[in-house]
Amino acid sequence: MAVKASGFIGKSAISVHLDFSSFPVKFSCFKQFSVSTPKPLVVLSVALSPPARTVESPPVGYRKNVGICLVGPCRKIFTASKIHIPDTWQMPQGGADEGEDLRNAAFRELREETGVTSAEFIAEIPNWLTYDFPREVKDKLNRKWRTSYKGQAQKWFLFKFTGKEEEINLLGDGTAKPEFKVWSWMLPEQVIEHAVYFKRPVYEHVIKQFNPYLVDEENDSMNSSKD
Repeated sequence: MAVKASGFIGKSAISVHLDFSSFPVKFSCFKQFSVSTPKPLVVLSVALSPPARTVESPPVGYRKNVGICLVGPCRKIFTASKIHIPDTWQMPQGGADEGEDLRNAAFRELREETGVTSAEFIAEIPNWLTYDFPREVKDKLNRKWRTSYKGQAQKWFLFKFTGKEEEINLLGDGTAKPEFKVWSWMLPEQVIEHAVYFKRPVYEHVIKQFNPYLVDEENDSMNSSKD
């Protein structure tokens, strides 16, 4: 695993990049969006968790939230490590304001947390996904937010990163406190493997739902050579 500082650390930008490409795993590149038949998801060396809970609307007691799956070079997924929680990696996410359009909320959270504005909307998971906070997390967050949430209900969006890596700035757009200290492009199975345990069922569901837009690079190359 290589470490690259892309950009500089200071008041105006921070973009520390961990390179997970040295992992001996070969998975996927992004497929053109005229998708017909989904291919099975390949998850290597990750024990599957119980299925994520899907609902048509956010249940009472759950914070309304949006999640962003940002796909970039070789169609790997943007993942970042939290500042105050060591070794905790996640995709960008954040609360949606009352009455706010959810896709706009996803764009806003992406900009606030990563500085990214060069992103193209690709897909949306129709249902909400929920997860419960562990007791210690629930107590800490509810003290911080002055709420009594049981967990979060998330609407997930898939975006394609269309900019250059220099655009990624973990200070965000300056409108909110920084969330992350380091970031990386990860393969789908790495995203699941590095997720905190109570979010893993949601991540497995998200990757599975967006799987029609991901193909096995090796098989795709073989099929192309036969045409």
